[in-house]
Amino acid sequence: MNSPMSTANPSAIAPDRANTELIHAKTDDVRQAALNLLAESHITAKVDGVLKLRQAWLEGRLNLDVSATIAADQPIPGRPEKPELVPPLQVKRRAMNTVEGRAVLIHALAHIEFNAINLALDAIWRFADMPPDYYVDWLQVAQEEAYHFSLLADHLRVLGYQYGDFPAHHSLWELAEKTQQDVLARMALVPRTMEARGLDATPAVRAKLAQAKDIAAAEILDIILRDEIGHVMIGNRWFAYLCELRKLEPVATYAALAQQYRAPQMRGPFNLEARRAAGFSEAELTALQA
Repeated sequence: MNSPMSTANPSAIAPDRANTELIHAKTDDVRQAALNLLAESHITAKVDGVLKLRQAWLEGRLNLDVSATIAADQPIPGRPEKPELVPPLQVKRRAMNTVEGRAVLIHALAHIEFNAINLALDAIWRFADMPPDYYVDWLQVAQEEAYHFSLLADHLRVLGYQYGDFPAHHSLWELAEKTQQDVLARMALVPRTMEARGLDATPAVRAKLAQAKDIAAAEILDIILRDEIGHVMIGNRWFAYLCELRKLEPVATYAALAQQYRAPQMRGPFNLEARRAAGFSEAELTALQA
């Protein structure tokens, strides 16, 4: 998407020299550049860098070495000093009848999207020897997640706050850490589980924001839901590819991986229309509801 990105407080997020050198390190390889961006801890540098990375790829200015073994020599993911990360139960409640309550909700959604940028970048650099389209798909996801984050961060500023003003939790990255050794597990449990939960939850959240007459926020969620269907579809595509490659039955394989990695248990109500649009089979939806 060719949408303008937000401009946050420069004094709060200006990159230091080390991270500037890291993010702009000369590389013409998509996967190495994705790792550089994943290690970036400053918000604007990460978001802007993702946009520039995808644009450079679309313009044919980058190479893609699918077989390269790449090692991270910086802590990943790079995280800004704020928000403070706390256990999920310590995150503030989200009352819709106050501006602050809506801001807490928008902040939580922005945090999800910021983590989603990292998850997409991690999927690009970490897993070698996938078909080229796999990396192209996740680069698109990273760019769209950056766009979503910017929409939410901009709206947060309209409400009088900015990203980092409220605590957030770290659990969104836990499955990424658990599945770092196996691309099959990653595809099964991040896009098809964590992101798919967003398909189920978004309509109810949108309704609450609309009821509170925050129509701008509701319209942002419409954009996010539309794009997240595509992101979950990408996860389904590569999960199905890997199951076929390894001669595995998808429904049983997903159940076994969810148990092995202790993935969050799926609870309804489920957005079956969105899940079908994202490529879940009827057999998968039946198993989900059971």
